[in-house]
Amino acid sequence: MAEVMLDATGAAIGRLATYAAKQALLGRKVIIINCNEAVITGKQSALLEVYKTKIARGGYAQKGPYFSKTPERLAKRTVRGMLPWKRTRGKQAFKLIKCFNETPAEYSGKDKITFKKAKSPNLTLKRLLELA
Repeated sequence: MAEVMLDATGAAIGRLATYAAKQALLGRKVIIINCNEAVITGKQSALLEVYKTKIARGGYAQKGPYFSKTPERLAKRTVRGMLPWKRTRGKQAFKLIKCFNETPAEYSGKDKITFKKAKSPNLTLKRLLELA
């Protein structure tokens, strides 16, 4: 099985997620590293307002809705939004995706695909979850 490693440092999370979803649907194993450094573009105040309302909407732990508290889980959830999740094909593709906050030792020497750094105002996933 082919393996694709993506470096999320400075990459817009939406562009990264669409590329990862496409590769997973093609049957390739996708590894996303440095999810801490992926960015969400837009005004910081507007982004924080949206995410704070999403978090506040949640009930208690057994009822939901659930909101990811770590950057790698938020990145993986974003990729899931790009997949046909309710179909078997989408569920199989989702199983091929792995996300990490840092580069694990087993993937440190391998080639990785990098994305253009987002130039507009942005907020890293790590910073977003700290502020929200």
